[in-house]
Amino acid sequence: MLSARVKLRHLMAFQEVARLQSLAKAAQALSITQPAMSKTIRELEEILETTLFERSPQGATLTAAGLTLLRHAGPALRSLGEGFQAVRDTAQQEAVVRLGALSTVEEGLLPRALHRLHAQAPQWRVHVVTGPSAYLLSRLRMGELDAVAGRMSEAREIRGLQFEHLYYEPLVLVVRAGHPLLAHDTLESEALTAHAWIVPPTSTTLRDQVERFWVEQGAEPPRIALETLSLSLSRRYALASDALWVAPLDAVREDLRDGRLARLPVRLESRGGSVGVCTNIALPRNPGVDALSACLRDIVAEMAAPSV
Repeated sequence: MLSARVKLRHLMAFQEVARLQSLAKAAQALSITQPAMSKTIRELEEILETTLFERSPQGATLTAAGLTLLRHAGPALRSLGEGFQAVRDTAQQEAVVRLGALSTVEEGLLPRALHRLHAQAPQWRVHVVTGPSAYLLSRLRMGELDAVAGRMSEAREIRGLQFEHLYYEPLVLVVRAGHPLLAHDTLESEALTAHAWIVPPTSTTLRDQVERFWVEQGAEPPRIALETLSLSLSRRYALASDALWVAPLDAVREDLRDGRLARLPVRLESRGGSVGVCTNIALPRNPGVDALSACLRDIVAEMAAPSV
């Protein structure tokens, strides 16, 4: 066990004398007087109850005990120095938020929130990771992410984490403009299954909801043309085909407004899923997450406010 009487100055002085083989040169290197250096080495030898150096007019050479101490003290001091430097480097680094983003917020809400965050606090760099909720929540649980944003309240992996609800977001069924199904006011199961679908991958909360819808319809599931969480790929495929796309409303809001896509009169779920921000209460709170969450809340409130 390290004695409380041994100070960092003792070890630093010992290392310098061992390196330079001279108390005078070591004192000069550490910007102290030679008597102070001699006193420091003498104190260390008294604490350890051994002689560390053989003094002579030619300098100071390590004894066997000194060599033993150097084998341990040298790496320890080097490691400590690297730790000090790492702390300084961390303090000087740009502030970073490691964010997991689900497809339910990737297209509309999150970009707006990020623009607002950087307008208010440009020092925050946001590193965004996308993927299924199970994957992102597992990384949050391990401390590899600071927060996850999106629709995930149904995910089993959310247990034990802190979730802040922002709003309810429904899944919608959309098709390209001019799609033949748009001529119908109501759609039976046979009409829906006559075309291929674009759906989220299996083992995702969104796909679980699609599976429930098919079960409730009491019909055979439709042919799946594409399984992906990529909004860009899904959009391009839907615009170029007659496939039906199961999409978060946030992902297609602009396309619906501009007429590129149209929403079919089909209710995939009763209310929609809870969209929010998930954090790990076992980890230190990242101030950037608080700032981003505030931006998300403000934008959601603006979206919900009635237009004048």
